[in-house]
Formats: sequence, structure tokens, C-alpha cells
Amino acid sequence: MGENDALEVPREDERMSASRPARSLRRRVAAWIYTGIAIPSLVLGAIFLFRPNFMPYHAVALGKEWTELDAATQVLIKALMEVAAGGWLALGTLTLLLVAFPIRRGERWARWAVPTASLLFYVPTLLATLSVLQQTPASPPWYGNLVVCVASVLAFMLDAPWQPDRRRDQGGRGGDAPNAS
Repeated sequence: MGENDALEVPREDERMSASRPARSLRRRVAAWIYTGIAIPSLVLGAIFLFRPNFMPYHAVALGKEWTELDAATQVLIKALMEVAAGGWLALGTLTLLLVAFPIRRGERWARWAVPTASLLFYVPTLLATLSVLQQTPASPPWYGNLVVCVASVLAFMLDAPWQPDRRRDQGGRGGDAPNAS
């Protein structure tokens, strides 16, 4: 090996082929993280939708049991729980559909949409649970919301949808990645 051989810069196609498997693995891991966010979202949505009364930490926050509340307050709280349920169910369903179809095909818009939707729902949910934690004697499960926020950012960073896929760019088909499955 000569002195000049050590200074040779790899050709563009060599650099691309070396980074493709790592990028594909990162995208698959991100998709699994997003799926891991979707499943508990669906479960929480179902719990809040079908629960006949509020959660135990709601009782602690209010200092009253469900049966101690007047009918109008019960209706209001149950309606708010159903709205929260709708958000979790919508987010979980959207996430699974986007992971299964456009993200699997590597469509860049969907790779931006999932973490955006997740953070748009879970950041306010985190702030609301922290508010209940700080202003009442209740201990709401705020940590789950934090975990989802961190996982969404982690998956987004692993996926890196802002990076162009040179293979597709060279083919003249936009910048979306090929099938990441």
C-alpha cells in the first residue's frame, strides 16, 4: 500500500452503500419505537373510553370519590375522559397506519408526521399531568407521558427524515427513502 493509497477518499457510491444498512436499521428501530408508542396509546384510549368512572388518582386530586360528585360534574369529567380517549385512540391508530404503509415505503412526509403528532398530543398531556401533580395531592402517571416524548424524539433522531436518500434522489423520484422494512 503506497503513501497515496492511505489518503484516498472513498467514492460516493462506496460511502452510500456503507451507510445504507445502518440507515435502514435506524429506520426500522424508529418504526418499532413508534409502534411501541401506538400500542399503549390505544390501550389508554380504550381504558378511558370504557371506564364507567374516573381513575383513582382523579379521586385523590378532587378529594372525593366518584359517587360523591353531583351528576353534572360526573357528566363533565366523563366527557373529558372520553375526549382524552379519543386523542389516544386517534394517535395510536394514525401511528400504526403511518408505520405500516407510508413509513414502511420510506415516505418522508410520514416520517415527519408521526413524531409531530405524537409530541402534539403528549407534550400537553405531560404538562397537564404535571399540573395535577404540583397542584393537588394526587400522583398522576406523568412519567409515561415523559417517556413517550423522549421516545418520539429518539425515534425521530434515529430516523433522520431530513437526510436525503441519495439512491432515490439520483433516480429522480424526490427524496423519499426506499422501503425501510
